[in-house]
Amino acid sequence: MSGTLNKVMLIGHLGDEVKMHYFEGGGSIGRFPLATNETYTSKQTGERVTNTDWHNIVVRNKAAEICEKYLSKGDKIYVEGRLKNRQWQGEDGNTRYTTEVHVQDFTFLTTKKESVANAQAAAQPAKPVPHKEPTKSAEPTISAQPEEEDDLPF
Repeated sequence: MSGTLNKVMLIGHLGDEVKMHYFEGGGSIGRFPLATNETYTSKQTGERVTNTDWHNIVVRNKAAEICEKYLSKGDKIYVEGRLKNRQWQGEDGNTRYTTEVHVQDFTFLTTKKESVANAQAAAQPAKPVPHKEPTKSAEPTISAQPEEEDDLPF
């Protein structure tokens, strides 16, 4: 095979708000950190261990403005893009390096509205629900495996 491939696909949670920078020519760039988690059970201790990796996400122009408008810290997003490495001289004279994911496509998995609703529901005390007799439903019930909770540091 003579070709090469540079493709990244991530599903994670925003670690901060989208930071925007606007250019004179009308272009814009948005940056935000994305957390992905790996959870496993330690064979030695039997405890659940969660490792979090942080990724620097870069979105450009109209896509950046959409992300700024609809995303907030903690929201879940799918991003697809390319890895890009950058280097620059720091104020101390040392050469600095970073790896970024330059987004080509994305899908919101939660929205600001859902995040606000979830935060409000978590803040309110649980109210007792009166007991009702179960009713037969014409629709079949589909049982899905519950999604694991992410233990994020934010």
